[in-house]
Amino acid sequence: MRNTNLVIILSDQHNPRVMGCAGHALVKTPNIDALAARGTRFSSAYTNCPICVPARASLATGRYVHDIGFWDNAIAYDGSVPSWGHRVMEQGHQAVSIGKLHYVSSDPARNGFTQEILPMHLADGDGDVVGLIRDELIVRKGAAKLGPEAGPGESDYTRYDRSIAEHACRWLKDEAPKITDKPWVLYVGFVCPHPPLIAPPEYFAMYADLEIPMPDMYAESERPRHPWLDFMRKGRPYDAGFTGPAMVKRALAAYMGSVSFLDYNVGQVINAIEQAGLNNSTRIIYSSDHGENLGTRGLWAKNTLYEESAGIPLMMAGPDVPAGKVISDPVTLADIFPTVIECVGVKPAQADADLPGASLLAGAARGSMPQRTVLSEYHAASSPSGAFMIRHGRFKYIHYTGYAPMLFDLANDPHERHDLSGDAAHKSDLDACETELRRLLDPDAVDKRARGDQTAMIEKLGGKDAVLGRGAIRHSPPPGVKATRIAAERG
Repeated sequence: MRNTNLVIILSDQHNPRVMGCAGHALVKTPNIDALAARGTRFSSAYTNCPICVPARASLATGRYVHDIGFWDNAIAYDGSVPSWGHRVMEQGHQAVSIGKLHYVSSDPARNGFTQEILPMHLADGDGDVVGLIRDELIVRKGAAKLGPEAGPGESDYTRYDRSIAEHACRWLKDEAPKITDKPWVLYVGFVCPHPPLIAPPEYFAMYADLEIPMPDMYAESERPRHPWLDFMRKGRPYDAGFTGPAMVKRALAAYMGSVSFLDYNVGQVINAIEQAGLNNSTRIIYSSDHGENLGTRGLWAKNTLYEESAGIPLMMAGPDVPAGKVISDPVTLADIFPTVIECVGVKPAQADADLPGASLLAGAARGSMPQRTVLSEYHAASSPSGAFMIRHGRFKYIHYTGYAPMLFDLANDPHERHDLSGDAAHKSDLDACETELRRLLDPDAVDKRARGDQTAMIEKLGGKDAVLGRGAIRHSPPPGVKATRIAAERG
């Protein structure tokens, strides 16, 4: 396969089921669907952590969160672990970033980029420090605003995404043609459909009058009860702000409108590639940092290891990428590192030989990915302990440190309605999955290490009271916008 340029388009909080190409009955995503149709879609793709900062650190480094220690939205990637950007620049290639990165701060060379345009990083330089407190219940009051604010309008994020698309198109038109010596990488980081659930009016109107079904397992009697999830619900009471089905459906309409707005911006970038005459020399990856629960089981936002939250869209198109293919073998964001290396023709570094990922480009050409166990984990805000998810064959296993696990047969139960962990008929499957997880890591030791790092950061910031006094960040602000902090209190 020949070496080509690579454009990586990353959105934020895109539920993998909310795309036309994934079979969604209502949402309109013509540009993303067209990209999937002319390329290969990976239908079992996962984030390595269902929250922004750690997910993006895994994408950058090709390593799992427990390996690199960027645990949450206050302990962010700082360039100390080599990224794919560092590797391509070491061999004379350019790597340019436009939009959201969510690292410690802007320092292109340190972060693995030749240039950062409109970068978005940790708010106020230290991010969501309240999320560091995990040994007691902290209630984030701002979560209850999710439903009441949902609807049509403009937000800092919609305005930011328009600017990102504009700058990306300009770079492809004006700068990309100047780079003729070696293939380059362009990373474009959009923020939508990340909350607030506010969609530009013309996109909200696409769904406002439709018959939108209620989320799966939304009724109180249908919601699974588990102490880890109950802790999460209490700490992030998103659903408490909803006044009834009408508000829920309005929020879903706003989310779908935000996805269609994202799709428009993705289309702008794809069109700019074509207009610059780069189609035959450029591959494109589209993905998201994590998913969105969208009210399923009474849960909103991310932070869980269910498919809606831990699952992500992921597709690739361009030269040598088979068209119209769907690969169901599990993949993760960590696979993007070796994909970049192979795509642009960089000689792999010996220090990267232990990376857990595999090239999506090679997998697409073969029609399959290596048979392996993939991992996602969570050690961040509103979690009482570390949570670890693996895909092992058809089974999905979730290990909660100190709590009962969960087991799902995704082949027969893709919506995870039936937890098999207490089913005697699946005891051997449960044991095999736990053994496989412990082959990858020691969950107790990892949980202890994450808590230790977070405790040290709390002390560095002046202790728990000082951290709580700062308030919780609802949404990380784009460049030039001041962070909004909402009161958080001990529960």
